[in-house]
Amino acid sequence: MESNELNKKVRIDDSWYDVLKEEFEKPYFQQLKEFLVAEKKSHVVYPPGPLIFNAFNSTPFDHVKVVLIGQDPYHGAGQAEGLSFSVPFGIKPPPSLVNIYKEMKDDLGVEPPRHGHLGAWAKQGVLLLNAVLTVRAGQPGSHRGKGWELFTNQVIHLLSEQREHLVFFLWGKYAQEKEVLINESKHLVLRAAHPSPYSAASGFFGCKHFSKANAYLESHGIQPIEWKLS
Repeated sequence: MESNELNKKVRIDDSWYDVLKEEFEKPYFQQLKEFLVAEKKSHVVYPPGPLIFNAFNSTPFDHVKVVLIGQDPYHGAGQAEGLSFSVPFGIKPPPSLVNIYKEMKDDLGVEPPRHGHLGAWAKQGVLLLNAVLTVRAGQPGSHRGKGWELFTNQVIHLLSEQREHLVFFLWGKYAQEKEVLINESKHLVLRAAHPSPYSAASGFFGCKHFSKANAYLESHGIQPIEWKLS
């Protein structure tokens, strides 16, 4: 990883840099960059450097309609692409994503795609945001507590403060800890269990968040999301 890999002009959409530029100058972010440079020298880090801010480059600040908060990137080879819950074309959908597709079918009646790439959602305004944006290969949670949470908490806070009528999907306890950052008088917060196989049957299945999100967006004159993936 090159030392300039997190620099603004190369890696993050201008709309996001404009609202986050102060974060990039804070001591914690400088320390985070130093950590990542050192980490890359002795470990494999996912996602690849150019994809660390893929969620931001795929969904500009003013285009966000829905925020889907994940934990940290997939830690297997070829899986992480900087979009929460998403994997590249050609990579088998992980179990949590399979369950997301099951709920989508139950809620909307649409057939699941054969792939796990959610880029079509991102292009429509679904910010696929992991709370931690990098991970060491094979070690889930290995980059927690290094500064990413401070950064992504500010992302959520700024969206809450500067935008209106967004929908936040908070799936699982980890994501639900972020609700304190969201002004629920301006936005819709939808809570459910995590789609993991360990918890999906305890409140994720049957949540109908996809249709609820679209009903909310339409009620405020906002184009709904086409959740069906081809």
